Amino acid sequence: MRSLMRRVLLDSRYLLVGFPTAVIAFILLIAGFAAGLGTVVVWIGVPILCGTLLVARGFADVERGWLSDVLRRPAIRPRYKEAPATAGRFRRIVNPLTSGQSWLDLMHGIINFPIAIVTFVVTVVFWAIPILGLSYPLYGWITSRIPGNMELPELLGLGEGYLVNSAFYGGVGLLGAFVMPFMVRGAALLRAGLGRALLTSVAELHERIDDLAQGRAAAVSAEADALRRLERDIHDGPQQRLVSLAMELSRAQRQLKKDPQAAHATIAEAITATRETLDELRALSRGIAPPILADRGLAPALAALAGRCTVPVDLDVQTAERYVAAVENTVYYVVAESLTNIAKHSRATTCSVQLSRTGNTLMLTIGDDGVGGAHVAKGHGLAGLADRLRAVDGELVVSSPVGGPTVIVAEVPCG
Repeated sequence: MRSLMRRVLLDSRYLLVGFPTAVIAFILLIAGFAAGLGTVVVWIGVPILCGTLLVARGFADVERGWLSDVLRRPAIRPRYKEAPATAGRFRRIVNPLTSGQSWLDLMHGIINFPIAIVTFVVTVVFWAIPILGLSYPLYGWITSRIPGNMELPELLGLGEGYLVNSAFYGGVGLLGAFVMPFMVRGAALLRAGLGRALLTSVAELHERIDDLAQGRAAAVSAEADALRRLERDIHDGPQQRLVSLAMELSRAQRQLKKDPQAAHATIAEAITATRETLDELRALSRGIAPPILADRGLAPALAALAGRCTVPVDLDVQTAERYVAAVENTVYYVVAESLTNIAKHSRATTCSVQLSRTGNTLMLTIGDDGVGGAHVAKGHGLAGLADRLRAVDGELVVSSPVGGPTVIVAEVPCG
């Protein structure tokens, strides 16, 4: 109830306070646009038009601030085209004329005027009905004493008298109080819809393009980091083992004629080293594209990860669906890297992994009771996870105060 009342008050403030603002904006913009257009042939109109566009920008900024309250979205301000650094004075003066958003601001200031009138009237009427109806007992006693005064109930044949009038107007007031929030909300959305279309839609499009560009950059960065790490792991692990294995086999070959028993022992050591190298290669391949993930899906793949972790894992996978490879690989990668970090750095005694689906989003929550202090700053392990998630429009949130516990929440779109 409190949130509904707050919503109604915010919408009403937007419509009531916005009405005189819309009137002032309309007068200034129409006058400035007409004066500038009429004198543009003698060049006086050019600075007038530019000034009018700057005034429209100011009113548009005010409207954008209100839109964030009405639409419950962050305030978004578009990027206005700036004059080149080497531009002269005249080029800087006329710069607003070259920005498409400036003309959209002007259009909004003009079109918003009739809509502001309608929404203002709707707001006043539907606030007046419950206020006047429910407060009738306060002022109705006086009006009922005026000789010859006939009120609406008598005109409708509902009888006469103060009590009948109070009951009638009270019922109308209650009905108005029920309908008023919906009418005010509808009026606010009508006006805010125009504001969003003209004042923020271009900015939202640019923001989306920037997000996609950042996502592509994050994907490239994540893949580059993964390749560098894989190259380092192969160089430090299997490659060194294979070099050592080749040396052992060469030594065994030399020993075959002189000391067959020593050659047999050397070959046995080489076989052991081969098995260890194969195990290490399998571990590396599991980090790239584990066969169990491609064949059986997330639940068995995450169970295999939990089984190999040196810290006890409480695994709760609440979805058995199959998803596109990019989504499954991302979830697997995040869990694998997180469990590796927990085992290496957290000094935790237990951890948990929960995966569930909410709408078109996979929610992955990983927690541990370790020492905390994890964050996503560049140069730290979690930065790579954040980049990998951004590549699929996902998001990573980390809560890890010093002393623990640590909770990592990853949201991965899957729709």
